[in-house]
Amino acid sequence: MLEYQSMDTIYDLNLKQTEQMLAEYGQKSYRAKQLYSWLYRKRADSFTVMSDLPSSLTEELGRRYTLEPVKEIDRQVAKDGTVKYLFEMNDGASVEAVLMHFHFGESLCVSSQIGCNMGCTFCASGLLKKQRDLTAGEMVGEVMYVQKELDREEKRINNIVIMGTGEPFDNYENVMRFCEIINSDHGLAIGARHITISTCGIVPRINDFAAGHYQYNLAVSLHAPNDELRRKLMPVDRAYPLEELMGALKAYSVDNHRRITFEYILLHGVNDTDSHARQLADLIRGMNAYVNLIPYNQVDENGYRSADDRKALHFYDILMKNGVKATLRSKHGEDIDAACGQLRAKHERDKQTS
Repeated sequence: MLEYQSMDTIYDLNLKQTEQMLAEYGQKSYRAKQLYSWLYRKRADSFTVMSDLPSSLTEELGRRYTLEPVKEIDRQVAKDGTVKYLFEMNDGASVEAVLMHFHFGESLCVSSQIGCNMGCTFCASGLLKKQRDLTAGEMVGEVMYVQKELDREEKRINNIVIMGTGEPFDNYENVMRFCEIINSDHGLAIGARHITISTCGIVPRINDFAAGHYQYNLAVSLHAPNDELRRKLMPVDRAYPLEELMGALKAYSVDNHRRITFEYILLHGVNDTDSHARQLADLIRGMNAYVNLIPYNQVDENGYRSADDRKALHFYDILMKNGVKATLRSKHGEDIDAACGQLRAKHERDKQTS
């Protein structure tokens, strides 16, 4: 008998696990695809509506699992339509997800942990230390909640970025199962090339990811072109310095024939000089990669400011002239608590003072 007692949502199960679970009840394997269809295609809110499943089974599933692993406790809507959700898990912990609207469709940024231990000095997520990992099902719950809202507008989530609170590769198994579930042809069928996993550079997990030959996109939070500066901004560099990180990424890219995105937040007077741009070009040149230059969403607690538009464009020009492809990300949600973790941190402070 498989042990699922710790699971509180059926969204935790991939298709194979669903088949195994149903086999415990004497059900044929095809029932798993029927159940998946109700969960992810028909977006059922209750087991009782699953009319082609035996009533004895749906009753048991209702006693064993929940279809509501998250509930909304707050949201902010920006002038540009960006929506930041604050979700509460069944144990009372809270996380954020952000829905952004692009010309190519709807993109959802999801969280992978409650808090974060990476300690990046510019990041609001690290204001509250990691309490625990999210399960795959809790992450799926973030997606399902937003998708059910979009259903009312006859829209669907086109892209998933695992770039919210937490370090995805510090929660590797749950994150990879989450990707498998939302990518499944019998589930939400979000294409692998439309799923992006972001890491600050956990080299052993990058090696695992490379060995798995996944088709998901890999984004790496770089934010500095040398170890001296990166260690000031990102403590992870002490464990995995740039030489080791870049070696692992080059091996991944060559072995998997995949392009890497390097995320680079432009911080005024910190990492935005001409010298930094040239160092960054030297670091990346020749790789199958590009740099995504990101405007900084200010966090009052750390004192950093974003480079202005003129400086950002100049930095971009230096990269391009030095043979490194780059993009300038447009700003989203400027008039709300846009930085990852800001809304949650505010909510936690309010709880403590109330």
